[in-house]
Amino acid sequence: MPAVAEKRRTFRALHQAGCFVIPNPWDVGSARYLQHLGFKALATTSSGAAWSAGRPDGGLTLDETLAHLALIAEAADVPVNADFTNGFADRPEGVATNIGRAIATGVAWLSLEDQIPGTDQLYDVGLAVERVMAAREAIDAAGGDAILVARSECYLTGLENPLKVAIGRLTRFAEAGADCLYAPGIRTLADIRALVAAVAPKPVNMLVGWPSSPTVADLAELGVRRISVGGALARSAWGGFLKVVREIATDGRFDGFADAAPGSELDAFFRSDAAEKAA
Repeated sequence: MPAVAEKRRTFRALHQAGCFVIPNPWDVGSARYLQHLGFKALATTSSGAAWSAGRPDGGLTLDETLAHLALIAEAADVPVNADFTNGFADRPEGVATNIGRAIATGVAWLSLEDQIPGTDQLYDVGLAVERVMAAREAIDAAGGDAILVARSECYLTGLENPLKVAIGRLTRFAEAGADCLYAPGIRTLADIRALVAAVAPKPVNMLVGWPSSPTVADLAELGVRRISVGGALARSAWGGFLKVVREIATDGRFDGFADAAPGSELDAFFRSDAAEKAA
């Protein structure tokens, strides 16, 4: 198992050139299997983690989230991003304290959102910048090797001209110390290209999760450095589950099990994975 500092160095190097996919597991098993497929980094998903606990997205407490981050970071040999929502605080000083606790879980980077939880409103831009600065100071106080991703949720909150708002906010977040910028919900190739150009040379993370999403090659050509899928993998797993159980409940049929992964295959993977991890 690589040391935390080594994972963080590896992760920072991934941002220097090229484009890579950073998928989002929701538990230890999905994290270990994604790592097995060769992905060089992983990211937690607040929605996937919450659903696995029987809660809506945003329903986990700070302590529950920190425990989940520690679990995934410990399970993975590759760097792990923390989906840290709004930092579980409104004021910058609270953000700083909680970011410090998140860094201690062993994650390699943290993302901080500018949306006020439970609303379709964003923090005032001045306060949002102060929150990013506080997160930066907390990371620096802990050694400075973790990466800070600043998110603006303007595409997800129904704002007019979200590209203009995203560029304005993310540019200021970069000046405040963010290492990577992220505007989830952006979809058109023209908007993606414009955002990448506006915040350059800072790397941009792109969220995909719909069937007609641009390919990795498409996004790489636009200059996107990282691609994540948010809760889409967890939703896909839930989609298969819901299809089968609804069929059983309504029709009394079990045809959906035809697509189930063989238990022998899963046992073989996790047996060998556990043996390798113990070696």
